[in-house]
Amino acid sequence: MSGFGIYVHWPFCASICPYCDFNVYRARGADHAPLIEAIAADLAAHADRFGARKAESLFLGGGTPSLLGGDDIARLIDAASQVFTLAADCEITLEANPEDARLFAEQAAAGVNRFSLGVQAFDDEALKALGRHHSAASAMRAVEAAHATGQRVSLDLIYARQGQSVEAWVAELEQALTLPVEHVSLYQLTVEPRTALARRVERGDVALPDDEWAAELYEATQAVCDAAGFPAYEISNHARGQEARSRHNLIYWRSGDWVGVGPGAHGRITHDGARFATEAQRRPADYIDAVRENGVGWISETRLSAEECTDEMLIMGLRIADGVSCAEFETARGRPLNGKALAWLAEEGLIVQHEGRVRLTESGRILANRIAAELSV
Repeated sequence: MSGFGIYVHWPFCASICPYCDFNVYRARGADHAPLIEAIAADLAAHADRFGARKAESLFLGGGTPSLLGGDDIARLIDAASQVFTLAADCEITLEANPEDARLFAEQAAAGVNRFSLGVQAFDDEALKALGRHHSAASAMRAVEAAHATGQRVSLDLIYARQGQSVEAWVAELEQALTLPVEHVSLYQLTVEPRTALARRVERGDVALPDDEWAAELYEATQAVCDAAGFPAYEISNHARGQEARSRHNLIYWRSGDWVGVGPGAHGRITHDGARFATEAQRRPADYIDAVRENGVGWISETRLSAEECTDEMLIMGLRIADGVSCAEFETARGRPLNGKALAWLAEEGLIVQHEGRVRLTESGRILANRIAAELSV
């Protein structure tokens, strides 16, 4: 287990992207104060229930929390610091859209020290297909605006888009890596059930790359990032050095603890020798009502079994370059990893074992979830 962080979910967006299956709602100019107050109360309830710990990261995600001005961002950060101790070097990340670049300076002044920009593409036709409302040029200006605040900058890009060639993606990615960023999250476009994209694919309006094509794009991604000094430290995440890695996401991948507040937020907390999963009310109005009526926003607090904990340890831990500690797995599960599966996967060139840890090879990364299932049997 490693680290403690705080995740705050702000569920509102200016518009809903066709590929998104997150808990998001269209922003309609509602008063922000009731939800901010509910989040603050929920944070206090978490501290009362599980204890006030020192947080090394605070992640403001969504949704689009960059819709909030500096005063509201400061209120959320202050709410967290009132009931949890924020480390002196606490990583405070804001997920941001390029359209909100005019607010970046005041958001940084409020305490944000890391901007995670949802650029998604540097191609205008692709941005239109993805339902985004910025242009490639405005995305570049947003990166520069975030950089001008003096804070860390990461950007998200989506590849394996309809009709995207390896050559076009390589050119786009190479261009992105020349910008003043130190971290990139590079995701293959996936079809999530009940999204607008899923309906378009079902109708035959959109045809995405097959597995072989996607694998070629993935391999090209690794090559370009390695050459530019952005090696992968996780399947989809690349950083220019150790300090640039996402401290908050590493808490997830290393089976650390985090408080999750805001509509639909999930958390994982170790308390009195047990590990608990929490889940908040999804609809903003229901979340606010739950906090007002019950003092807490979560609708479930479930004690996880050793099997559930170690399944998560494998699924998440195998994603990172450090891999999974065999000793930690055995201690938590009460038995070792599947020896036959270890031998077979190593023979197939999908994993390596070194200094008591199991790591995926580059070939194995594409099959991470399947490998985790094999090892846990």
